[in-house]
Amino acid sequence: MQPLSDRRIWFAGIGGAGLSGYAILAQAWGAEVAGWDRHDTSYLGNVRGAGIPVTLAREPPDPPEGWEVVVSTAHAALVQGRTRAELLAELTALQRSIVVAGAHGKTTTAAMIAFVLDRLGLDPSFLIGGDIPQLGANARAGSGWLVVEGDESDRTVFRLPAEIAVVTNVELDHHTSFSTGAELEELFASWTAGVPHVVFGGDLAPVELELGVPGEHNRLNAACALAALELAGADRSEAERVLPEFRGVGRRQESRGEAGGVRVLDDYGHHPTEVAATLAAARELAGGGRVVVLFQPHLYSRTLHLQRELAAALAAADAACVTDVYAAREEPIDGVTGKLVVDRLSELRPGMPVGWAPSVEEGAALVSGLARRGDVVVTIGAGDVNAAVARILERFAS
Repeated sequence: MQPLSDRRIWFAGIGGAGLSGYAILAQAWGAEVAGWDRHDTSYLGNVRGAGIPVTLAREPPDPPEGWEVVVSTAHAALVQGRTRAELLAELTALQRSIVVAGAHGKTTTAAMIAFVLDRLGLDPSFLIGGDIPQLGANARAGSGWLVVEGDESDRTVFRLPAEIAVVTNVELDHHTSFSTGAELEELFASWTAGVPHVVFGGDLAPVELELGVPGEHNRLNAACALAALELAGADRSEAERVLPEFRGVGRRQESRGEAGGVRVLDDYGHHPTEVAATLAAARELAGGGRVVVLFQPHLYSRTLHLQRELAAALAAADAACVTDVYAAREEPIDGVTGKLVVDRLSELRPGMPVGWAPSVEEGAALVSGLARRGDVVVTIGAGDVNAAVARILERFAS
């Protein structure tokens, strides 16, 4: 592997949760780095803060002559270059690595591990798919363990060398990448067979600690994090002392404010299991109030295959509104819109207040009409549904 200090790397899609972090670490470890993206993103603040030049343009410019090019999955059709999986495997091999994977909970679990290592003075590096406010970013270069969130959506995780692997759970979530759940299980089994130390979330009981993040699923995430920290040499009692100080990751049950007696949370959940866990945690916070949800389906394929499961998860709310599908990297599928979920939910919960709003803006208006003082409103989805938060808070502040 060529040393990073001898390399110049241009990132196509540098504003994403993944490549933004890779760029920050590559530069910290000696490479000259620059990149392009179509739109400004929250992650680009961290990139610019590291002194990395960024070009924003509708279409990608020509990469600098002689630079190697790393391309995000989202822009693979526009730019030729190395995949993010190839570079991430290189970065992961540079330090002792803890790789956290699984269908659900991997971002929070990885963040918990990095947070505890940081608070114990063990100076971790980390590459995580969400901002950690208490650590100031989604990526950092340190001298200790490298904590990596591994993504199975494009099979990236199965190429990563790890000393410690954490598999929170295995569930089919990406229907265009894997034909069956059995195929996914086989890939995880093959990958972990080559890792010296493995933590399986299914083997653990939820911790009984009083955490700073709500929900049974976070008590399971904490169990995975503590098991990995022990394998990494952290003192268990010290880790248990520090972990309750963790306050979460951006867009994971993130409290966004309160206005007119209505509390608003925002969450990245997009799979039925995640939606159900988020609403259960919101129910804990609501006390005697109601839970009202604005849900944006993510990916046409997932909406088609999991419309009934998504409806069943949303049925745990007291009122719900569903927007149209956030396409992300997919082309539309005939007949597949967010209304499929609305129809399934109406069949499942006759009489439940359920709204259909093609746009996020219309969804914010509908949810604002459904909610009342004492309620918890939750915006859920992996797309841009979080844009509704400001509109909802503004409505109840007036």
